[in-house]
Amino acid sequence: MKAEDGMGEGAPQGTTAGGEEKKPLIEYPTVYTFKVMGRQEPGGFVEYVRELFRTLMGTEISPDSIREQPSSKGTYVSVSVSVYLLSEDHRRSIYVRLRQEQRIVYYL
Repeated sequence: MKAEDGMGEGAPQGTTAGGEEKKPLIEYPTVYTFKVMGRQEPGGFVEYVRELFRTLMGTEISPDSIREQPSSKGTYVSVSVSVYLLSEDHRRSIYVRLRQEQRIVYYL
């Protein structure tokens, strides 16, 4: 995942190609916002995303932590979910799960 982590070729994790310590891009714990896009559908894509994140986080997701934005034609919906993360491993594990979900068209 070199494009995402910004490290030089062959540099050990946490250092730059010059060997100096690199400050992490995200400091944990933190509130992190995931953006998930999918088709607007009966039964609700937003509710599906809320349930998915409830499972991933092990706790209820507050309605204040979720924002939805329909596409201009109403075919798709973008759902932003803000959650409290303790580590980079947790953030990456959520992205792995998002990649596996069939109903998710795109995610950031």
